[in-house]
This record gives sequence, structure tokens and C-alpha cells, in this order.
Amino acid sequence: MTKQTDIKDSNEVLVRVEGLSKKFCKDLKTSLWYGVKDLANGMLGRGYESSLRPKEFWAVKDVSFELRRGECLGLIGHNGAGKSTLLKMLNGLIYPDGGQIDITGRVGALIELGAGFNPILTGRENIYNNGAILGFSRQEIADKLEAIIAFAELEEFIDMPVQHYSSGMKVRLGFAVAAQMEPDVLIIDEVLAVGDVSFRAKCYERISELMQNCCVILVTHSMPQVSKICTSALLMHKGQLKAQGDNGTVIEAYYEDNTVSSDATIIYAKVCSLSYFKTDGSEFRGMQKSFKVYIGIQSDRKITGVELNLLIASRELTPICQGSSKFDKQSINLEQGLNEFVFEVNDLFLNTGIYKFALTIDDLKTGEKHLWLQNLNPIKFINDFTGVSPVVLNGRWYSND
Repeated sequence: MTKQTDIKDSNEVLVRVEGLSKKFCKDLKTSLWYGVKDLANGMLGRGYESSLRPKEFWAVKDVSFELRRGECLGLIGHNGAGKSTLLKMLNGLIYPDGGQIDITGRVGALIELGAGFNPILTGRENIYNNGAILGFSRQEIADKLEAIIAFAELEEFIDMPVQHYSSGMKVRLGFAVAAQMEPDVLIIDEVLAVGDVSFRAKCYERISELMQNCCVILVTHSMPQVSKICTSALLMHKGQLKAQGDNGTVIEAYYEDNTVSSDATIIYAKVCSLSYFKTDGSEFRGMQKSFKVYIGIQSDRKITGVELNLLIASRELTPICQGSSKFDKQSINLEQGLNEFVFEVNDLFLNTGIYKFALTIDDLKTGEKHLWLQNLNPIKFINDFTGVSPVVLNGRWYSND
């Protein structure tokens, strides 16, 4: 069951979920038959069937968590893990088959792109419609109207039918309504990925402001987003909780649950190819690490004056640090045949996690790229703790007395 109240208290729990479960049927005809039976049982006071029946599966099973004012929960997991089903139950769009949801105050939700918009109405008219759905009076919406339009950056298009809006414009309008009306609980499902960089930055700033008086549930596949704005995280796997708690621990569990192929990815290769790539270790413990990388390059011809560039990337293949032969002011040539190099890494400070290498070879004179490889040779770093940033600052804390 879902119960909603409108009492405000800075110390109260705004969202309490206990043993929440939802099942679906894989077959439409069977699902309709089960629905008729459940409706009849409900009318006769027999209750719903709590166990799985043939062709049914748990989309969400026994999920529990609490969220207080000022907190942001990052909800993560691979596609089909049950995240969207959970959000739809929180927003009252579907009814749970088991468990309890208690929500205090108004709920603003941005679950699907353009959801809640009437395509034939203008942006201005949809603002009033969405505000009314959130429970605000027409005067309250009117008081916020100009702020919503300005935040969405749609002054020139606000009186145009929404059906002519781009996907980015719909996201801006939907988020602006949900954020500017200041709900007690704000639910966001991945839609911010559609907006441009500047608008996403503005959204994150607005979320930080809202968290002073509300709580936020953010569904995302971007771990940097979780690290940036979430106060805690929850990992779902096949409808069940696999990990919950601090961001670093849950993000690491997410990566363990979503392994990336270990095969090297060739982005570009013209006259060069990789003969071998290896390190003198695959797992490093402790904060300070030093190791060597051994690289063999096969060249079809002699190339005078190249830059070797070695990058370490996250498991999302985002570069986080690099070493270039230009930093050492070395002149490197490739001879025809096999060329062997060693790169020595000194005192690298990386957070707990698994990382990959990328390698490029560029012509210093023309800038032409001779070789570009990604997803090379995974290495694992293990520290006593797991933080939110991949790079750890090599510093020391002391009292400035």
C-alpha cells in the first residue's frame, strides 16, 4: 500500500519503503486472466496471490530503504534490474503486490521523457497541467510561471505545442516544472542524460539547492553523477537489492556486476599494430603504487618522430591520467618491424577499483595518428577504503595552529 501525508518536519523520513515487491507475467493472455482472478479475489475479500504463478517473475522483490530530507539516493543497476518499476510504484503509477510505501509531502517525478505532457497543448498550458497534478493551486503555479520558463530556457517557444519540441526541450520543461515547484520528494529517471552539458550543470546545482528542503531519488547509469550529487546509493540486480550504503562501496559493487569485455578495442590502426601489452602486476594493494608497462609495437615502415601516449581509464573508458613521451622530451622513432618500449609508472595514487589502459601513437610533425587502442589490460587497485574519485591526492592533513 502507498500512504501519503502533507506534514513537514526537517527531521522526518520523507520516503520509507518496507519489503516492496512487484511481479509481472511474461504472457499477455495469462496476465489478463490473472488480473481478472485478482480483481475477483479482491472484491470477495480473499486478498491477492502473493506467490509466483506460472509465467510470472519478480520485477522487484523485498526492497526496503529510508530517505530523509536533505538526502539524495542514487538508484543504479543494469537494464532490467527493476529500477523503473520501483520508481513507478513510488510515484503511484502501478500498485505493489507486497510491502509498504510511506511518502510525506508532494512528489515531483520526471520518470519518462515527456511523460505527463499533452502534445497538442502549449508549453505554458502544460506547466499549469503538471503543476495541478503535483497538487499546486493555479495561483501557486502562476507565481512560479516565469521562473519555470526562464529555467527551461524556452521563452521563445513556450506558446508552441509541445509536440513540436525536441527531446532536449521536453526535458528542460519537465525538469523546470518539477524543480521550481519545490516538491518534498523529487524522482528523476535518467532523463537528464538527454540535456546538454550547460543545462545538466544547472540541474545539478538546482538539485543541490532542493536537497536543503526535500529528498531526491536519482536513477542513472553514470557513476560520476552518483559520486557528484548522491549522499548514498542502492544497487539493484534482478529486482533485488544487491548493495546499499555509501557511494564508493555501491559503485564498486555495480562494476563487479557489470563486467566489461577484456578484449582490446582498435579505434585506429594504419601502419602500426600491437604485438603485446602487459604490466608487471595485475593487482596492487596500498595507496602508493609503482609498476612498469611493457609494450611491443609492430610497424610496417620506419617512422621518424612519434609521440607515445599511455592513458589510464576508468571502466567507463573515461581517461583519468596519462603519460606521454613528450613530457620526457624524448625523441622516439619507430623502426620497421618490432619495437619494444617500457614505461615506468612512479607513485600512482588511484582509488580502489579496476582500470584499463589506452595507447596512442601520433606523428609529431603532421599530427597524424598511427595507432589508437582502448580497453587494454585491466589492473586492479585495492586500498583500505573506497572513495568517490578515481584519483587520490598525495597529501597530508595537519592542524594549522
